[in-house]
Amino acid sequence: MTKITKRKLYDITAPNRSTGIVNGKSSNVLNWDDVAYAWAYPTYKNMLANFWIPEEINMSHDIKQWQTLSEDEKFAFKRIIGLLAFLDSIQSDFSHQVAEYLTDSSLSALMTILAFQEVVHNQSYSYVLSSLVPKKEQEEIFEYWKHDEILRERNEFIAKGYEEFAQHKTSETFRNAIVYDVILEGLNFYSGFAFFYNMARNNKMKATSDMINYINRDEQIHVTLFAQIYKELLAERPELNTEEHRRWATETFREAAELEIKWSRYVIGDRFDDIDPQDLEDYIKFIANKRSKQLGLEKPFEGYDRNPLKWITIYENPNYGKQDFFEGKSRQYAKAFDNGFDEL
Repeated sequence: MTKITKRKLYDITAPNRSTGIVNGKSSNVLNWDDVAYAWAYPTYKNMLANFWIPEEINMSHDIKQWQTLSEDEKFAFKRIIGLLAFLDSIQSDFSHQVAEYLTDSSLSALMTILAFQEVVHNQSYSYVLSSLVPKKEQEEIFEYWKHDEILRERNEFIAKGYEEFAQHKTSETFRNAIVYDVILEGLNFYSGFAFFYNMARNNKMKATSDMINYINRDEQIHVTLFAQIYKELLAERPELNTEEHRRWATETFREAAELEIKWSRYVIGDRFDDIDPQDLEDYIKFIANKRSKQLGLEKPFEGYDRNPLKWITIYENPNYGKQDFFEGKSRQYAKAFDNGFDEL
């Protein structure tokens, strides 16, 4: 295995434009007009355009509705929030660790924004729960990941993959950790997202659904970012793109999807008339195939090329429900300045 080294604080002998994803040369001075990867600056602009804070979501209607929800709805709601809180917590730390080993300063900067967004996501879960339940119950929900066996099983699958990279910084563990990242951000959230979007289409807890949509938008960009890094890494280091790795990655997606299905049966199951359990399982396999394709891998499941939950697409739309925090109109942050710099 090839060890990877931390990016230097500065290097007077190196160029500003980095020479590789990891173990390359870079002065660590960031000039957005002179970066190695053409997709880095557009990604930066997209991440800035997504800026939001939990306080822009008015929870007053959800507070009134909370007491009218069924016990099954509350059960799923609280456990999914508990799941999301755990995943986004470790994701923030993971992105910091990745940033330290990316030679390219522009990619490190993107990881800094990503980590910030994950912190905002965690704040949003606290914000929602503090609006709906007593503090003691909120604290219990944030402890679910420790005691719920189904939740622990699926979370530990990802955490162990991250831990391998945390303990052994090599090109191989870095490559594998990206696969786990795409699973976390691009697959493990999605049955939970489906639950909240289904609530919204039934005119329930729509403020929470808006928050979930904001998080969903962020995660879509995060998945694309890590997929780009993965592809660049394999292009720069073709010896990492082995048949053994590709088989492992496809099987890892398959196992992750099966764990997600097991979780969805537990937390959603057949409790809700308008979420067909089979459709939800097929949707998870569809998402797993979609994410594998983003990494250039074989599909873990034959077929499953179409989304069986057609109604969910409106809620996954990046423009769904997004309003300007200050002016109450559609955001145009990405077009706020016109000084020619963006014409890269």
